[in-house]
Amino acid sequence: MKVGALRAGPRPPEGPAPFQHAAGFHASPTHLLGQLVPLARGALDRGDRVALALAPDTADALRHAVDGDLVDLAPPAEIDGGSGQTVALRRARELRTLTATGPVTVLAEHLPDLDGPDGGFWTELDAAVNVTLAELPVHLTCFFPEMPLHQAVLDGARGNHPQLLVDGRLLHNPEHRPPRAVLAGHPAASPALLGAPDLRLPFHSWQLQDVRRAVRALAGAAGFTEDRTEDVVLAVNEIATNAVEHGTGDPGAVEDVAVPRTGSAPRPAELHVWATPAGLTCEVHDGGTLRDPLPGLHAPHPSDPRGRGLWIARQICDLLHVWADAEGTHVRVRAAP
Repeated sequence: MKVGALRAGPRPPEGPAPFQHAAGFHASPTHLLGQLVPLARGALDRGDRVALALAPDTADALRHAVDGDLVDLAPPAEIDGGSGQTVALRRARELRTLTATGPVTVLAEHLPDLDGPDGGFWTELDAAVNVTLAELPVHLTCFFPEMPLHQAVLDGARGNHPQLLVDGRLLHNPEHRPPRAVLAGHPAASPALLGAPDLRLPFHSWQLQDVRRAVRALAGAAGFTEDRTEDVVLAVNEIATNAVEHGTGDPGAVEDVAVPRTGSAPRPAELHVWATPAGLTCEVHDGGTLRDPLPGLHAPHPSDPRGRGLWIARQICDLLHVWADAEGTHVRVRAAP
């Protein structure tokens, strides 16, 4: 699909937000570099730091063409598990440090190896980025091929980016929508299956102590320190509490991540745990309907009684991924010792 199909229009006369998010499109590596060079030079000229989330060959070519300090952001890692939510939160932590001294321009590139089964990783990542970077002085331009393998890549680009870069100009994107509205049409994919878990534990709200006891025992056996064990127990407990209070029909209300399906009787949530030399992977499954596809991505206001559990769990764990299917709502967390 060509850029013209995005129907770019004049940028609306409103003040710039702290975070600016644009999509650009390219037909070849040469076309891509030709757009990156003036963006990098312009950012350096106005005193921005420039951070790169590019393929190694693209980053090398840009450095050869531009004089200045260009910082590489950490690439998505195996531990991220293909979770755009986790990558967005990790990127926000990096950029929060970089923006401590002033605005940062970020130049990013679509990497096909991260597409997943249908290209939906990029839709999830950019939707989550719109949440995690919302208050930071970051100008992020994401470049996509004009003809990617998966149509979802272009669909996500149209929905997630408030601006389009066309012929070197930033234009308003009339197809931009709020991140949760985008994910309503393109929900996060389920992660790769892990095989039979080492522990499968059904539980109701009155059995949360059994969840904590089981995770504590497995973490200790996997070589976690006492402090790290308590961190992981806390994270899983927060997720499990949310599951029984919103996904099973048990009484109580803390977070609005999932709601019980209409007419459903209380049924147990379920904890699955895999223990490996790399650490613990825990999944909590409940039968509720996912209300918020991006929970816990920003710190709740101190006066807000909701939203704290998933935020805490995201800070503790190396990965936290939320998805939904016909069976209910699911959360996977992974923690290294």
